[in-house]
Amino acid sequence: MLLRWTRITLWKRVLAALVLGVVFALVWPDATPMVEIVGNLFVRAIRMLVAPIVLITIAAGITALADPQRLGSVGGRTVGLFAVTTAIAVAVGMIVATLLQPGLGADLGTAAPHPLGEPVTMYDQIVGIVPTNIVEALANGDMLALIFVSILMGVGTVLAGEAGKPFAALLQSLSKVLLRVVGIVMEFTPFGVFALIANAVAQNGAAVFINVAWLAAAVVLGSAIQILLVHTSILKFLARVPIARFVRAIVDALAVAFSTASSSATLPVAMRVAEKNVGVAPAIAGTVLPLGASIGKDGTAMYVGLLSIFALQAFGIELTPAIYATVLVTGALAAFGTAPVPSASLFMLAAVLSACGVAPEQTALVVGFVLPFDRLLDMTRTVPSAFANLTVATTVARWEGELDDDALQRKPLL
Repeated sequence: MLLRWTRITLWKRVLAALVLGVVFALVWPDATPMVEIVGNLFVRAIRMLVAPIVLITIAAGITALADPQRLGSVGGRTVGLFAVTTAIAVAVGMIVATLLQPGLGADLGTAAPHPLGEPVTMYDQIVGIVPTNIVEALANGDMLALIFVSILMGVGTVLAGEAGKPFAALLQSLSKVLLRVVGIVMEFTPFGVFALIANAVAQNGAAVFINVAWLAAAVVLGSAIQILLVHTSILKFLARVPIARFVRAIVDALAVAFSTASSSATLPVAMRVAEKNVGVAPAIAGTVLPLGASIGKDGTAMYVGLLSIFALQAFGIELTPAIYATVLVTGALAAFGTAPVPSASLFMLAAVLSACGVAPEQTALVVGFVLPFDRLLDMTRTVPSAFANLTVATTVARWEGELDDDALQRKPLL
């Protein structure tokens, strides 16, 4: 029986779990707390792997690249491509919100204000990249600090020459072991997805969307546009890969992204499908994808642009070209600095709206209005973020000559 179960393609098991989770929540909503522990255990298992994967795989990727010029090329292309997709995503969110106008008539006065806390200054963000304690950065899962440490570790290993080769071999070995562990955890994905979806539906049933139907529709439409137009264009014209086979190859990562609503929690699975299914070289996957989990959040960028226009419409603020430009620039910057955790984009909204002249008290009303049902919207918009990370990794691998075309050809469409 176990053998039969494992022979079924993972994405089919996950899809079945999604459907069963929805049915379970609708038929027996009072029982969803009993399965909640399964979802929590699954998310904890995934997140347990994030910090060591970031620390080890980036360092291992740098030692595999070895040539500092190649490292600079990979880093520059990665950041540049993420900057482009993020800016486009903000623009997509703004356009969708302008066309659908979900903010017109939204009754924010009935919402309970949600305190936003003190915003993190740009100075603190920059200084926080360099940790005072590596162990503390690992314990807190501080992605930017871990990326900084892992880059230093990898560069130091390369510069050490012969003396660094044993450590480089250890990093490569640890990286492979971690990916094997990810494979083990992925086998439990259907059970985790079942529990997470059942809880989300039971707590935020369809009735909650009645007052925000247009906003929900705008999020779905914006996510679809970003994937179907922007990402597939990059894959077709820059990465030159077959779209249908690419989507089939990464569907496991997309399922985890949807169910966990977290880019960082998706990272271990994204690493595995990029290498095993898409054919991205470990050196590229280990360098690009952890960076993408921190800065490549197209779904967040789209949502920040969309929700900013939604709020401005709800408050009756005139949308001038200057306002649009402000939202575009500050939205892209805010998305780059958003933590890769559920609902984090809501709390970056203050930075964008304050630049447009909206008071913190008004922003708190918007957050209070959206937060009760944001989990399901967050699940939706995490999918384009995961898709973007794998798209950029594949494209950079193509540019660097580190993409195995045979890997995608070996993956059946069904």
